[in-house]
Amino acid sequence: MGRKSSQKKNAAMLDSDDTASLSSSTSSMPLDHMADFGADEVVVNDDTLLDQYLDALFEKRGATREKALASIIEAFNGHLQHSFAEKKFATLLHQCLNSVKKGSAKEVTLAAHAIGLLSLTVGPGDKALEILEESFVPISEALRIHPETSKTSSLLQCLAVITFVGGEEPEETEKSMQIVWQVAHPKLGPNVAAAKPSPALTAMGVTAWSFLLTSIEGRALNSKSWQESMSYFSTLLEKDDRSLRIAAGEALALIFEMGSLEKFCGDSKVSNVPSVDEGNDSRKSMHIHGLKNKILNQVRALSIEAGGKGTGKKDLNNQRNTFQDILQLVEDGYPPQTSTKIGGDYLYTDTWQDLIRLNFLKHFLGGGFDKHIQDNQFLLDLFGFAPKKKLLSGAERRMTSHEKRMYKSPNSAANKARTQSLNKQRMLSQDKNVGQFAVDFGDI
Repeated sequence: MGRKSSQKKNAAMLDSDDTASLSSSTSSMPLDHMADFGADEVVVNDDTLLDQYLDALFEKRGATREKALASIIEAFNGHLQHSFAEKKFATLLHQCLNSVKKGSAKEVTLAAHAIGLLSLTVGPGDKALEILEESFVPISEALRIHPETSKTSSLLQCLAVITFVGGEEPEETEKSMQIVWQVAHPKLGPNVAAAKPSPALTAMGVTAWSFLLTSIEGRALNSKSWQESMSYFSTLLEKDDRSLRIAAGEALALIFEMGSLEKFCGDSKVSNVPSVDEGNDSRKSMHIHGLKNKILNQVRALSIEAGGKGTGKKDLNNQRNTFQDILQLVEDGYPPQTSTKIGGDYLYTDTWQDLIRLNFLKHFLGGGFDKHIQDNQFLLDLFGFAPKKKLLSGAERRMTSHEKRMYKSPNSAANKARTQSLNKQRMLSQDKNVGQFAVDFGDI
């Protein structure tokens, strides 16, 4: 009964006309103290709103669940919700998975993002592993039956994030990489016609695949799984879509940096020849050398490509800069060095591995990136980032509503104690002054 009553109350709250957009859903909640003390403080210090959003995920109306998911995402982006995630992660996970299985495209997109945020919030360990194990099949199934680009991209990002955080063995990561690869590079099967993905979806698949590859050491890779991937990336460098070319180029840069060309350069004509044939090794070496030279020429051309009709200057410069960095790695062995300003600090990268991780997580977290990179211990450790601690005095620090009642109210115990202390100090000061005046007077 309590659950049903609470759900009805929260449904009314979330369905109100005042909640006009997803981005304003938190600030439009009818809580008197929110306007006084700020939505951020309410979310951080009081789990009431998050509990209400979680209850709303049990509602039958899809629009209600969508608004609740959007509000949960906003809360998780605004602050690191460790307390709520620790206590309610299983309930939140299962309700999000229900949305993935049964929701609209918009609901699937939101639920997938929420699952990824939940994994990043709890960090590596048993909970992250459980998120991966519980989510793998539903997300894989959703990727198989949902061809729409919007939710498929969100599902790919979600799978990549929860695998990156929760995967403990290379086999788990490669299993997710295979799912991502099937979306980015579908192949015809028996009695199955593979739908050709859009350039944007292929680019997202390649990016998610590269992100997962950063978590596997080269020697742990299953060489048979990725044979001929270099050849596929080389073909993508010739596509018209610039984002697709950049995604393929970054994947190639990572493979070069790992020094695992042999694992990614398959040659079906060569691999079928028995390994005892010395000529086979020679032919395979020639194949790898030839493919490397082809890619080198492609990268060099893209690094100096002239703009054509309808070419955006910013996008063209981005491509040139990216492929100049890739060229420097392939020719000279030097990865790019980057710096990202976060608050008053700088986060530095000096490998393609870290740069790919950073760009992927920045894209996934969006507006919540700065908060997570400063407060999320998993990300701090991942990038070796140590932001300066800003120690605020009691007067400068924004108080919560509870603290204001405790310390600011005229009738609070703390305020009465301060008043008594000040009165006592005044009395002592007056007595001291009177005594000093008496001594001075007597000496005259």
